[in-house]
Amino acid sequence: MAVVFVNGWTDAPNAIATAVSTRVLRPNIAIYIAVVMNFLGALVMTMFNAQVAETISNIVSFEGAGNASQIALAASLFAIVTWAVAAWWFGIPTSESHALIAGLTGAAMALGGLGAVNAGEWWKVIIGLVVSTVFGLGGGYIITKIIILIFQYVNRITANKIFTFGQAISAMAMAFLHGAQDGQKFMGVFMLTLYYNGLVGKTGGGFTIPIWVMVLCSVTMGVGTSVGGMRIIKSVGMDMVKLEKYQGFSADLSAAITLFFSSLFGIPVSTTHTKTTAIMGAGAAKRLSSVDWSVVRDMVLAWVLTFPGCGLIAYFMAKLFMAIF
Repeated sequence: MAVVFVNGWTDAPNAIATAVSTRVLRPNIAIYIAVVMNFLGALVMTMFNAQVAETISNIVSFEGAGNASQIALAASLFAIVTWAVAAWWFGIPTSESHALIAGLTGAAMALGGLGAVNAGEWWKVIIGLVVSTVFGLGGGYIITKIIILIFQYVNRITANKIFTFGQAISAMAMAFLHGAQDGQKFMGVFMLTLYYNGLVGKTGGGFTIPIWVMVLCSVTMGVGTSVGGMRIIKSVGMDMVKLEKYQGFSADLSAAITLFFSSLFGIPVSTTHTKTTAIMGAGAAKRLSSVDWSVVRDMVLAWVLTFPGCGLIAYFMAKLFMAIF
């Protein structure tokens, strides 16, 4: 549950960062909306389509002798929390999804080598990286250009009113779909934990997620969201690019559409990666110089380092834990 809580604490603020930076929503109101919509997204989407959770639960195998399975899985979760808290402390919007996948993979390889990795499910991760980058960045850019074209002769006050309302709605959608994506990922991990402790079984090669798991994970993520906030909001919504309301709306809409279709097809994508690239696209559509590329460089470096960094931490923690326990 600590992993679910930390995801809500450090990752969910990305969903409402643009609405705060454009002053459509006050920080306290935005975080309240994020809490509610993250809860609803995680619960509702999982009830109707749990393919993302299924992908995560099948991405690696922790089969091992004795209690080695539980120890290796525990090491992976410990590594994920460590990485996430460190990134939050420095205000870097590193991807919790990438950390989750890297942590699970590193610990599973410590237990069972390369054979513990399900290559078929891992391909979905690669696809997710491409999808989140191309559609996030491209969507943010294209939607912003279309809005500029349509509203170029509209009175600025009128346009601001339209996009104030529009961004409030798109921020809610973004928070809902953050819950839908990330909530399911961590439900998949929760089911792995129950399975390797002998508390649930598999049916047809997968899990049926009980309603109490959906509610527990959704509530925990919501509570985590209420604790976290402004550090990540500042990096994503304020430092990287100064957005106007129509750009914030474009970024939220692009990211929300990408997350929605990814969730439907069971592709685990990073909500942070998707939202941040959408913000880059929306900012670059006005002019390239409006984006602070040094901030972008730091974010990209954090994303690149997450897979090997968190994976190695999980690998060595799993080896250490198995040697001790």
